[in-house]
Order: sequence, then C-alpha cells, then structure tokens
Amino acid sequence: MTELAAMEFHPQPQAGEPKVWAFPAPERGTLDNGLTLLRCHRPGQQVVAVEVLLDAPLDAEPAGLDGVATIMARAFSEGTDKHSAEDFAAELERCGATLDAHADHPGVRLSLEVPASRLAKALGLLADALRAPAFADSEVERLVTNRLDEIPHELANPSRRAAKELSRELFPADSRMSRPRQGTAETVENIDSAAVRAFYEKHVRPATATAVVVGDLTGIDLDALLADTLGSWTGSAAQPRPVPPVTADDTGRVVIVDRPGAVQTQLLIGRTGSDRHARVWPAQVLGTYCLGGTLTSRLDRVLREEKGYTYGVRAFGQVLRSAPDGSGAAMLAISGSVDTPNTGPALDDLWKVLRTLAEGGLTDAERDVAVQNLVGVAPLKYETAAAVASTLADQVEQHLPDDYQATLYQQLAATGTVEATAAVVNAFPVDRLVTVLVGDAAAIKEPVEALGIGEVKVVTAE
Repeated sequence: MTELAAMEFHPQPQAGEPKVWAFPAPERGTLDNGLTLLRCHRPGQQVVAVEVLLDAPLDAEPAGLDGVATIMARAFSEGTDKHSAEDFAAELERCGATLDAHADHPGVRLSLEVPASRLAKALGLLADALRAPAFADSEVERLVTNRLDEIPHELANPSRRAAKELSRELFPADSRMSRPRQGTAETVENIDSAAVRAFYEKHVRPATATAVVVGDLTGIDLDALLADTLGSWTGSAAQPRPVPPVTADDTGRVVIVDRPGAVQTQLLIGRTGSDRHARVWPAQVLGTYCLGGTLTSRLDRVLREEKGYTYGVRAFGQVLRSAPDGSGAAMLAISGSVDTPNTGPALDDLWKVLRTLAEGGLTDAERDVAVQNLVGVAPLKYETAAAVASTLADQVEQHLPDDYQATLYQQLAATGTVEATAAVVNAFPVDRLVTVLVGDAAAIKEPVEALGIGEVKVVTAE
C-alpha cells in the first residue's frame, strides 16, 4: 500500500455559526455609603478596569480659579493620609496598577487598571486617594508649576490653539465652555492647596459618585472587597448639581489666528449640535462618518486624493455635556491642515463638498461601508476591560441608560441612507459654521474673504 493510500482522509472542517455580539450589560447597585456601582464580569479579561466619576464639573470651579478641578484630579495620586506621594506611587507600581485622572466639563474621572490578582490592594489605594488625599502644599505647588509650563506648549500647537479659539468664539464669555478646560496661566497661578481642598470638600463625596468595575471577577468577592475599600469612603449626602443649558453662536464667520510665516494653515470648522439623547444621533454619527470619518470619506477623497491639499481631513462629533432634558450639546467639527498657498482653494472645495452633499446626498455604498466600519469593528473595539469600563462611564456621565451602547449599534445598522444624509446636512449647514484658521494672515486673509463664507477677522496669537 502506498503512503498516499494509507493516509486517512477527514472531511474539511466547516465554519460554525457566528456568535451574536452585544455590548456587555452591567449590573447596577449602590454601596451603603451611597456610591453608585456598575459591575461587569468579563471572563478572560485578567486586567480589571475601574472608573470613578465625581460630580465636580468645570462650571463648579470658583471664579478666577479655572483649572482647580484639573489640579485636584492630578493631586489624587500625590499622597494620602497613609502614604507620601513617593510611597503611593511605589505601592501602585508594586501591584502593577496604573491610576490616571482628568477633569472635563461633566466632572472629574479617575481610571484604574490592575491585574485581577492585585485588585484588593489597588482598590485600597484608590479608596485612600478619594477618602483622604493629602493635597500637600509642596505637591500642589509642583502640579501648578507643571501646568503653567504646559500652557505655552499648548498655545504653540496649531491644533490646540485652534480648539481654544473655536471655544472662545462659539460660547458666551461667561460660559465655562468658552475657556480652556485646564485653565489659563492667569487662573492656574492663583491655585494653591487651600483652593484644591476647598473644591474637594465641596464637590467630592460618595453619594454623588459612581464606580464602574469591569474584568474577570472569577473567585473575587467583589461585595466584600468594595465594602472594605470604596465603601469606607464617607461624606455628606448631596443632590447632583443641576446641569446648565449650553448656548452657542454659530453665525457663519471666520477667525484667523495670525502666525506670520507659517507654512501650513490649521483648519477647525465647527458648531454645536444635538447630543446622544437626540433621536437623530445615530444618523448623525453615520452621516458624519461618511463625510469625514476615514481615509475613504468624501472630504479625504476630494482634499487629499484628488487635490493633494492635505494628509487628511476629519469630521467628528464629540459630546461636550449631556443632560436628560435635552439641554446638552455636542461639538460638531471638521479639522485638518493644508499648506498656506492652498488655504483658499482647500476651503472652497470643502464648502463644495458640503453643498454637493446637501444637493445629491450620500450613496448607498457610502452608507454600507460606514455601517460595516462602525458596527463591524465593535467586538474588537471592546476587547479590553478598560474600553468597556470607559464606555459605561461615558453613559453614566451623559445620563444615558445602561443599554445605550448596545442599542446604538442596532440603530446604526438600521439607519438608511436618506436619514444619514439629512442628519449630516443638518449637522454641517454651509451658512452656520464657525471657521478658525491658524496660519499666516497676510497670505490667507484675502483669498478666504473672497470665498464669502462669513465675515473674516484676524486675532494675534499669544
């Protein structure tokens, strides 16, 4: 018998039925101290992610102390009543944990990642940071100095400078949204440890906070663990702060931040629009993705591939602050950069893309690709516990139901081309866009004025 004849042949294996994917559903509860808890068991995800949301929004910062929320957030990891700043960092490192914190318009958020086997130790450190932060004079002074050192670099960055100017243009001067999230040099230099502690004592308490825990919780008595850690954090009862309405002026106009001699112009074109509570949000997401969400989008096809003006232009929607009553808002924007001589032609073609979209609409092929990219990538996007925890925290922060993300993917898949077209056209009306250009005013002002997209003014760069 030949070797071939002696071989045993088996039928070719067939693919099984694909598993239906859905965004993980959390289990909701409340600790005895009033802390709201969302937990989500994710088998196999041995790095546990914890997000803590504090109801300490930027509009709660005292007048003249913009940036105090950011300094407080950074100071949480700079020592407690049990550990100095150095010891606290060393203890985190010993258990393989990372702890980050940042402040934004909705509030302050702390993010912890740690191997499941070290969760108890890391949660203890996190609880200490929330329960009894040191806010030592020397550490706060160092954080203030570091923040002051960052500001000139941010102002020198064209994209950061454009974002600052767009906020200043869109929102009223008395609105916190009109000013930099992390404060200006004038406000940050007023911050000291007393100001940080006062802000902490007024706004940080478990009764208005939420913790999200995601990861493989096999063999972990999470209830007991939380009772000994975050459950030991105490504070007075308080109602969540009311959310002030967002108002903005999107009258079509152009602001040039003058950078003499700049070889490129940074573009940031935006306005405010509906947040995730609006029924139009899924269609707006889909339409905006078709407009400028990827390298194959309308904007890139024209400005990058056909004309060679840019390496890429993106359109996006970013929630600024949400409220259940619909008074929240999202920033709808288009961003990119072009070489200085082509600033006028690039803007002209960009407006032509918007007008063509309004006149002819999206194609079914564009819609199909967007759905595939947005919905099809979801299982990969949420492979880690941190990604799931961050999204669940976003939902809490934006006053959304726990099943929002899962429902959103269903809505995206069901959204038609006509609906997506209408949403993106309404999101980016050609006569209601504020355009910020960071570049050489002497070279770009005249060709931009000739486009007729709004009154043009020039401001000096700091």
